[in-house]
Amino acid sequence: MLTRQTPWRAHPLLRAPLDRWQTRDALLKDGVLALTLTLLAFVPTLSNLGAQIGDLPERPANVLSFGLILAQSLPLAVRRRWPAACLAAVAGAFAVHQALGFATTFASLGLYLALYSAGAHQVRFRHGLVVMASAGYAVLAAVLNHLGSPLSLLDYLAFSLAPAAAWLMGSTVRTRRAQEAKRRRLAAEVATAAERARIARELHDVVTHHVTAMVVQADAAQFLLTSAPDRAGQGLTAVSDTGRRALTELRYLLGVLEATGESASADPAGAGRAPALGRVGDLVEQARRSGQSVEFGEQGERRPQSVDVELAAYRVVQEALTNAMKYAAGKPTRVLLRHGDERIEIVVTTDGPAAAPVERKPGLSGGRGLAGLRARVRMLDGELEAGPRPGGGFEVRAAIPSKPLQE
Repeated sequence: MLTRQTPWRAHPLLRAPLDRWQTRDALLKDGVLALTLTLLAFVPTLSNLGAQIGDLPERPANVLSFGLILAQSLPLAVRRRWPAACLAAVAGAFAVHQALGFATTFASLGLYLALYSAGAHQVRFRHGLVVMASAGYAVLAAVLNHLGSPLSLLDYLAFSLAPAAAWLMGSTVRTRRAQEAKRRRLAAEVATAAERARIARELHDVVTHHVTAMVVQADAAQFLLTSAPDRAGQGLTAVSDTGRRALTELRYLLGVLEATGESASADPAGAGRAPALGRVGDLVEQARRSGQSVEFGEQGERRPQSVDVELAAYRVVQEALTNAMKYAAGKPTRVLLRHGDERIEIVVTTDGPAAAPVERKPGLSGGRGLAGLRARVRMLDGELEAGPRPGGGFEVRAAIPSKPLQE
């Protein structure tokens, strides 16, 4: 029977020190690595572990051999800051150490670490560094052969596989890091573009609707100044109320953008100020004040929905009424909301001439309303249809999946 293994997690007592260690500067961590390798190089039991080539007669240790051991380990302290210089120093010390026939030490493993670091962290002249390292190894093989090494050409080629593997491992890590950085950058660009499109839709919905209503109301008030001065004050009051409502929605939108830049649903404190289904009646009343004959009806039981659903439904009604006031001013308009268990249906029908709002292609001026509205509804797995009616007029019909709030 197979059992699922849980991933390893550090003990709570060790988690904090490990987290602090991860945040340390790279130079400090590499310095600790170099010091550790240096200390291990003088442990007798580890003397047989290391890189060795040439098989020359062993020479007794002296001050020079001590310096070469340090030169193979201490440069690792800058392996990420200056990987090429680190590789040059370690490889040079390793070559001299082998050519002079000193005994193998654990510090010789610094060669592999330096090659890995160069493959992973070297930015410029990577191909040139590979050529120079290969040429240096060829020179070392020739020198060892001249000094009487019993190794054959195949032995030298076999030894070169380990350094090459260390470089390739580092290069693979570098490639994966670059790909991950590119993926994150592209994801950020896509998210930024989507956010800009969302902001553009929100601004269009808020500004276009209210400004259209204010223009219609102001024109009516101007006409009433001469024909019915006693009613002109009502028209100006409607303009003022519409302006205040526009400012309220704009403040809410700007508040969301300044807080997180995310959707309104991410702000529970501001969710109560977001346009919602319960405020559709305000849109209807506003259209009526602008001179539009609007009939409003609801079917089914209204239940609190998620902010995204309520805002999308509100914007559908808002855009449909805006188009009605722009293209069929004064014509009868009917708004119907159906609250179902699985979805919310919105139908806005306007009587009027054959002329209707046109959805323009992306890249052209205008045409944001219905196109942006359709994109908003599709993001919620809903559907929106808009077009002329067979008997004249225009109809906007939307169906948005219901997402009631859990009480």
